[in-house]
Amino acid sequence: MAAPLTKLHEAVSAIDAAWSDADELPRHALISLNAAIGSAKRVLDAMQARIAAEIAHESRPELGPDSLAKQQGFRSPAQLIAATTGVSAGDAARLVQVGEAVAPRTDLVGDPMPARYPAVQDALAAGDLAAQSAALIIAFLDRARVGVDRDLVADTERRLVERAVGLSLDDVRRLVKRAEAVLEADRLEHREEERRGQRTVAMFERDGMFHLNLVTPVEEGAPIRTAVDAYVTAQFQARKDALDAGGVDADQRTVAMMRADALSVVCAHVLGCESERMPMAGATVIVRVDAADLEAGTGAGTIDGFDQPISITAVRRMAAGAGVIPCVLDSAGDILDWGRERRFFSKTQKLALAERDGGCAMCGLPPSMTKAHHIRWWTRDRGPTDLANGVLLCETCHHRIHDNGWDIRIDGTGTKGRVWFIPPPSVDPARAPRLGGRARYDIAA
Repeated sequence: MAAPLTKLHEAVSAIDAAWSDADELPRHALISLNAAIGSAKRVLDAMQARIAAEIAHESRPELGPDSLAKQQGFRSPAQLIAATTGVSAGDAARLVQVGEAVAPRTDLVGDPMPARYPAVQDALAAGDLAAQSAALIIAFLDRARVGVDRDLVADTERRLVERAVGLSLDDVRRLVKRAEAVLEADRLEHREEERRGQRTVAMFERDGMFHLNLVTPVEEGAPIRTAVDAYVTAQFQARKDALDAGGVDADQRTVAMMRADALSVVCAHVLGCESERMPMAGATVIVRVDAADLEAGTGAGTIDGFDQPISITAVRRMAAGAGVIPCVLDSAGDILDWGRERRFFSKTQKLALAERDGGCAMCGLPPSMTKAHHIRWWTRDRGPTDLANGVLLCETCHHRIHDNGWDIRIDGTGTKGRVWFIPPPSVDPARAPRLGGRARYDIAA
C-alpha cells in the first residue's frame, strides 16, 4: 500500500501548492488543480478497487454469518461499498470486479500467479488509468477471451491500456468498441442478427406533437445518421455564408431542431415533394474493410461515424446499396478501391482524408460534419492541396486551431499518415504533440 499512498501524497501536495485563498483562481491554477485532482482520483480509484475486492473476499457466501458485509448490516459487499462511498450498487460491483481482476492470485497448490490482467494492474497502480476505464476494458476482455488465444488477449489488453491512458471514459468506450473487431469478429454476425430482431420504431401523437422513437442496428442507422448530419452541416454553412455576406443569422434553431427538420425534409422528398434540391445531396455512407477479409469472408468492417464494428456479411450487404462507398484496403492499409461511385477531386480527397482522420481529427465528429482544411493556408502560405497538407476538422475545432495558436503536424504519407496537434505554450509549455485522427482509437495503429 506504500506506493499508492506515496502517489496520493504527491497529488495532494500538488493540490495544496496550486490552491489559493483568493475568491477567483487564476487560469494556470485551474489547470494545475484539475490535473492534480485527476491524479489523486485515479490513485484513490486504484486503492478503492483493491479494498473493494478484499471486502468482497471477506464477504463471500461460504462465510455465512461471519460475512463482513452481513456483520455490517448489508446483504452484499456491493451494498456495503455503495452506502459508504455514495456510489450506486452497480458502480460498487464494478469496483469489486476491477479489484478482483488485478489482484495477485495463487494456483491450486498455493504458488503465486500474476493478476488476470497485469497491464491493467500496472496502469492502475501507476495512477494512469481510472477505475471506470479499467472496468470497461476488463468487462470486454472477460467477455471476449472465451475461446480466444491467450497471447492475443494479452496483446489486446496491453494495446487497450496504452491507448486508454489520457482518454476520457467516452473515448475509452469507443476504443473498446474498436477492439471488438480484433477479438470478436467471428461473433459479430450472430450479434447483428440478435440486434436486427430487436429493431423497432414507436410513433404516436400527444399534446399536438408527433413522437418518434427509433431503435435499429448501426448498419441500418448509418444512412439515416449520414443524411441527418449532412442536412445539419448544410444549415450551419448557410448561416456562415449569410454572416460572411454581411447579413443577419435569422436561423435560431438548435441542432436537435435541425435534426427533426432533416427527417421531415427527407421523408417529404421521398413522397415526391417538388421543393428545391435536397441540401444534403452527395452525402455518402463509407464502409471500410480489408481486402483479404472481404475475399475470405472473415474479419470485420467499420462504418464512418460509428464505433460499432460490423460483420463481413453486413459489409457485403451494405456495399450493394446505393449511396454507399465500400473503401477496400490491402494489408498495408493502402486504398485499393473506392467503389463504383466517383467524385470530384476535392470530394475524393476528402474520402482519403476520412480514411486517415476518421472524422474531425481533433474532436472525433463524423466525416459528414467536417471539412477538409489546408494546414498551410492556400492564400497566405501558398499551401498545396494534397493529403500531406490537409486535415479534416469540424467548424469549432477549425476556429480553435486558428484562434488559439495550435499547430498541426502530419507524420507519414497518404492515408497511413498520423495527425499530431501541437498545443500553444499557454496550454503546454513543452508543446508535447497530441495524437489525433483515427490512430488515436485504433489499437492496431
